[in-house]
Amino acid sequence: MPPATPLPPVAGIGLRSPHVAQVRRDRPPIGWLEVHSENYFVDGGPALAALEAIRADYPISLHGVGLSLGSADALDAGHLAQLKRLAARVEPAFISEHLCWGRIDGRHLNDLLPLPFIDEALAVCCDRIDAVQAALGRVLLVENVSAYLRFTSDAMAEWEFVAAVARRTGCKLLFDVNNVYVNAMNHGFDPRAYLAAIPGEAVAEIHLAGFDASGPCLIDTHGTRVAPPVWALYRATIERFGAKPTLIEWDTDLPGLDVLQDEAAIAQSILEEADAVVA
Repeated sequence: MPPATPLPPVAGIGLRSPHVAQVRRDRPPIGWLEVHSENYFVDGGPALAALEAIRADYPISLHGVGLSLGSADALDAGHLAQLKRLAARVEPAFISEHLCWGRIDGRHLNDLLPLPFIDEALAVCCDRIDAVQAALGRVLLVENVSAYLRFTSDAMAEWEFVAAVARRTGCKLLFDVNNVYVNAMNHGFDPRAYLAAIPGEAVAEIHLAGFDASGPCLIDTHGTRVAPPVWALYRATIERFGAKPTLIEWDTDLPGLDVLQDEAAIAQSILEEADAVVA
């Protein structure tokens, strides 16, 4: 199976509908763009036409939320077929999904639900990832998720589970630094232990986002700027894994495109510092 065509190790942003017209009109200097796959599961229309026009000028990554890789249900063959058609049309640099579940007994739940870190769940996830990679004919990126509970049956740490998935399937990791930080604060572990356990060669992309700290735990909202401690953890991540394509995710309370570009510029400066140190 050929690896996905890599993105350059630069900063990009998630492309959301309020910014599409501006990106098409102004062609701002953004390293690459990521879109949610399911938003483009259509045969035509203005949204897909806009994406194809933007694809002519920017590398695109497809990021999915609906495959439910950890579900005991069988993979949704229709969903997977739509993803494959979209990939053939857009030719993305990467296709990614979440290491979670969201479907049971044929019913889809609109959330990225946590998995028990046990051998049975690991086997299910690996089987599903193998099947997706075979269907797509390419390597899948899998993202670690934020979670607000843990299972008493857990037999391993989250980072051991994630690392095992990558090693068993040959998939790559979409390493979400904000999710690591949120989970570390909510569940009381050292986020740098997480970094140390992940095989560096498996990390293909990084996500950064904001969280809400107004309640009893941190909530991964994708609705604010990246927090200072997450930037600090991102620096440690780049020191550990080297410069990787890095995305600014912002999905709620969307600001102007200039704010996303400002956040991407911070990530870009950290990536360039890493390159300078290596050189």
